[in-house]
Amino acid sequence: MAEVTYQPERILELTERISRTAKEKISDIATVASQTKLLALNALIEAARAGDSGRGFSVVAGEVKAVSERVTAITGALQGEVQADLTELERVGSVIIDLINGQRLADLSLNAIEIIDRNLYERTCDVRWWATDSAVVQCSASPTPDACRYAQERLGIILDAYTVYLDLWICDSSGRVVANGRPGRYPGVIGHSVAGQSWFREALSGGGPDGYSVADIQRLPQLEGAPVATYAAPITKDGTHNAPITGVLGIHFDWGPQARTVVEGVRLTAEERKSARVMLLDQNFQILADSTDRGVLSDRFPLNVDKTQSMGSYADKGRIIGYARTPGYETYRGLGWFGCVVRDADPAT
Repeated sequence: MAEVTYQPERILELTERISRTAKEKISDIATVASQTKLLALNALIEAARAGDSGRGFSVVAGEVKAVSERVTAITGALQGEVQADLTELERVGSVIIDLINGQRLADLSLNAIEIIDRNLYERTCDVRWWATDSAVVQCSASPTPDACRYAQERLGIILDAYTVYLDLWICDSSGRVVANGRPGRYPGVIGHSVAGQSWFREALSGGGPDGYSVADIQRLPQLEGAPVATYAAPITKDGTHNAPITGVLGIHFDWGPQARTVVEGVRLTAEERKSARVMLLDQNFQILADSTDRGVLSDRFPLNVDKTQSMGSYADKGRIIGYARTPGYETYRGLGWFGCVVRDADPAT
């Protein structure tokens, strides 16, 4: 038994095959009817030549001619009706395929953005937890050389265990970085001011209702221009929520390799992967990650979003585009980002 293929495109393949077969067979019937009609005509001519002796044969030839004409009429009607139905079937099949493929791309987009949400939720937990570390609290409250050195050692240990971060910064209340976890790798960080950064200002004000702040993906010159997702939390005098804020802990998530793992890990088939593009977009549709490495942090993708739906799909210029808005995870509400998968409507082209 031949293997059954369940790809949606098989609907159109089978429709086209049926259409081709129907046309061929109807054409064959029309040819036979035409030949029969010609034979009947020849028989009538010969019967007429035979006179009275051919009169009986003339009647038979006339009936054969009538039958062939009837077959011709039926063939014409059949061709018109079948062709109209097959054309409608192809159109309906094409719409169904677009819907199926679009829903699949939207589901894959949701899966990608959900993975990012869960990942970034963990970052919000990390920064709130580490902001209460005794070495971090002591360094923020009294940034003496010994306190800062001990805090740097502590941050270095954290970084060795949590390899998804490029660096961790302790900032005083004025926004000056007084300690970081990798002073050898990033020597220009100590003394750098982050007072103008939104993540610092929000964290210094208490970090909002969830106790942390976050910035959009950006490249930091102090971290060799690497793209990072920065999360921050207030550091209080004794590490408790109600104590006075003495500084801010900023943690810089190594965005590039983590995001690439997500967009490359989307479960496309081998055929889909040939023409697919998987992206993560921010709330303004700026490209944050792209499986094709095009326009990351420099271009925007013109996503046509239905604002009433959290996910959806549509066809555009020979492509099918699926998307899903960040659903958030636990206490992480997300930043309005989107997962997006784009592929050719016909992968064979």
